[in-house]
Amino acid sequence: MKNNNLSKHHYFYSVGLSYKKADAEMRGKFSLDTLAKTRLLEQAKTEGIESLIVTSTCNRTEIYGFAEHPFQLIKLICENSNGSVEEFQKVGFVYKNQEAIGHIFRVGTGLDSQILGDFEIISQIRSSFTQSKSMGLANNFMERLVNAVIQASKKIKNDTEISSGATSVSFAAVQYIIKNVEDIGNKNILLFGTGKIGRNTCENLVKHTKNEHITLINRTKDKAEKLAGKLNLIVKDYSELHLELQKADVVVVATGAQNPTVDKAILNLKKPLLILDLSIPKNVNADVEELEEVTLIHMDYLSQLTDETLENRKNHIPAAEAIIEEIKEEFNVWTKGRKFAPTIHALKEKLNAIKNSELNFQSKKIADFNEEQAEIISARIIQKITTHFANHLKDDDTMVDESIEWIEKVFKIGATTK
Repeated sequence: MKNNNLSKHHYFYSVGLSYKKADAEMRGKFSLDTLAKTRLLEQAKTEGIESLIVTSTCNRTEIYGFAEHPFQLIKLICENSNGSVEEFQKVGFVYKNQEAIGHIFRVGTGLDSQILGDFEIISQIRSSFTQSKSMGLANNFMERLVNAVIQASKKIKNDTEISSGATSVSFAAVQYIIKNVEDIGNKNILLFGTGKIGRNTCENLVKHTKNEHITLINRTKDKAEKLAGKLNLIVKDYSELHLELQKADVVVVATGAQNPTVDKAILNLKKPLLILDLSIPKNVNADVEELEEVTLIHMDYLSQLTDETLENRKNHIPAAEAIIEEIKEEFNVWTKGRKFAPTIHALKEKLNAIKNSELNFQSKKIADFNEEQAEIISARIIQKITTHFANHLKDDDTMVDESIEWIEKVFKIGATTK
């Protein structure tokens, strides 16, 4: 039986929630903005957490880190978001040690994405690690793990076709608009929010609809102007949002606001309006559906739309999983070696101390004692003994913690790992 403990007192966990069990509303409650993530990391330091990273996207909020008990990490999420422990227990997950390692590999390589093969999450993991490291919350294990996941992500993207074809939430949104809005090329389209999803949606709208009536609004106007300059679009001030909503036939909302920015009160409709809310938390109040002429579509609905591209991607899952297993095994070999290396080093030092004491004794007792030859022979014996122990500890069937404890007890040595 393989021993998966990564520490005698702390375990590696992945805790969080995702689109698999939590709907958009629930994910919105547990969403962490930039400030909340920083607060969470600062709190973790004060509570003695040695290493963790936190990610929060439209599809998931997750922590990967070391703790004595997973509740320490669950508590961090709940206390820095609008979600409760009771709600987490209904929709959250907890993975430990090898399951947690396997989970971060699947997330980072797009196999666990809401749309298969979406690699945007890997940049989130990379930036989350960078922030944790800058705050002294990323140990060698975490750094090696994140680098292994990045390596797997790159290899899968380059060596398989799991990300082939145009498929993403933004692409699905545009396909929905094209299929459900007649004469889309002549309709007024308003894009509110120019973050990553907003930019991608905007580029897809221009490419696939040939529409020249697209207006951009963003709280920070210069960001909208930068995007509009590339695509030759119109930009309006945030203060004009209510006026532009009246003119629009289609509205795409993709802001990063923590509370709804579009509601029934702001709408003064004279014609049918299609609203697509691509934000987490939701940025369109559900009360807009009380208006007869409004059709509201959320991100989760768009993510369920499948086509030939997604079906083709599924054929490449086995190849992607094989790459993950190969790189994960390399990581596990490194982890295991890192775990018992201090014990082997301490054992070698102990044997050398015994050797030196014995050689000193024999050199005084035996006439013409050849200390040089004795040194060579004993050093080779020590090397062979430590190699035997190392090979035992490397074996997949070895209970590593128990073996290390036994070695340290028999030889009266102590070894610590960083």
